[in-house]
Amino acid sequence: MSARRVLSAIVVSTAMAASVLLAASPAAAAGSFALSPVQAETPEPTPTPPVPDDPSDPVRAQEYWLDGAHIRDAWNTTLGEGVTIAVLDTGISAAGGAFGDSVVGGTDVSGAGSADGRTPVGVVQGDHGTLVASTAAAPGSADGTGFIGVAPRAKLLSVSLGFPGSSATVPFSQQVADGMRWAVDHGADIINLSFTTNTLDWDKSWDDAFLYAAAHDVVVIVAAGNRGNGTDIVGAPATIPGVLTVGGVDQTGTASREASTQGITIGVMAPSEFLLGITADGSVGRWEGTSGAAPIVAGAAALVRAAHPELDAANVINRLIRTAIRVPEMRGAPDVLYGYGLLDAAAAVTASVPKVSANPMGDLKEWIRVHRRATSPDQPEPEVTKPAVEVQPLPAADAPSEPGSPLLPSAETLRYGTLPLLALTVPGIVIALGVTAAARRIRTERGRRTPTP
Repeated sequence: MSARRVLSAIVVSTAMAASVLLAASPAAAAGSFALSPVQAETPEPTPTPPVPDDPSDPVRAQEYWLDGAHIRDAWNTTLGEGVTIAVLDTGISAAGGAFGDSVVGGTDVSGAGSADGRTPVGVVQGDHGTLVASTAAAPGSADGTGFIGVAPRAKLLSVSLGFPGSSATVPFSQQVADGMRWAVDHGADIINLSFTTNTLDWDKSWDDAFLYAAAHDVVVIVAAGNRGNGTDIVGAPATIPGVLTVGGVDQTGTASREASTQGITIGVMAPSEFLLGITADGSVGRWEGTSGAAPIVAGAAALVRAAHPELDAANVINRLIRTAIRVPEMRGAPDVLYGYGLLDAAAAVTASVPKVSANPMGDLKEWIRVHRRATSPDQPEPEVTKPAVEVQPLPAADAPSEPGSPLLPSAETLRYGTLPLLALTVPGIVIALGVTAAARRIRTERGRRTPTP
């Protein structure tokens, strides 16, 4: 297999409705850092022995993000010991032993992989899960050469998914929900999701799955998607409140147009162009996209959790975005192109950062309450403050009259119809006759008085 392989982020088309627009964008829910009350600062981490690392090695020399995102500097403090990253993807292969004993568990939720989640699912994207995992936590070689991940002493969980076009027998939305729960139940501290659905909304089954992760203090890292793959908007799961969405930049730190999307849900930026990673057969290949930027940040999150085990998920995310490097193009934080800035792993691990009491990327539970029209709590029965007023019963209605023939007059019709009519009509006739007779008599008298010529 060629060592130069261009792979792109997986773009998943699901049956979710693309027309459903979030009424309150998660970024709007994220707000600014000032929204959360400040608590005590975190203690200084204990330095750890550095990992074997030869920066002049041809492979490591191409891992420009190790210096660009200050990852090598962070290694002077921690290597990610004691932290577990779950990779929900096409499966982490054996890769010729490149992961050593780093993969400590796995499962398949697609119905097409192996029980341990280590068999790549899908012909086209079979390398994808291995590339993602290696970027986050490949342990590197003992002599300091070859590809190395951001958190080389972190552990990995492999949850194999089957994306559309694979032989998966389980609906994709259900795979993600099942995979999230399995990862949480098996000790994941961080979950990496390097895919997008190209829709703003998500299946309702994800509500409970992502709430489950949040309730168990798991940091969820999500790729923003790639415009070069037809992703014009940041789609779910990157739109879910509470996740840390990762956008991509090129080698100069400029927002990538093809290997990333941009949007107001992005939290932090990491390299997404000219990336390296370990493929399923154990070779080193090239790839690009926010599928690679996300595990860089997932590895950095592992470094933070290892250095500050007392921090909850909200404060791990807070450190990653508060210590991000602002760039001149940013008009604020968050910025539509750069989120809160470029990843700075060393600062995230060592800087003095005030604690927060809420996830700065939003509250999924509150979003569900508002936008899913959740059942409101039962209202108490109203109290009666005045005695009831007695109302006298209405009098009984008159008994109905006996039915009769409509052709014969009744007492009522005689009283109110016939008799009044006669009383008015008869005098009128008499008067008219009298007037007529008088007029006739007058004409007769006039005729008699007229002389004969």
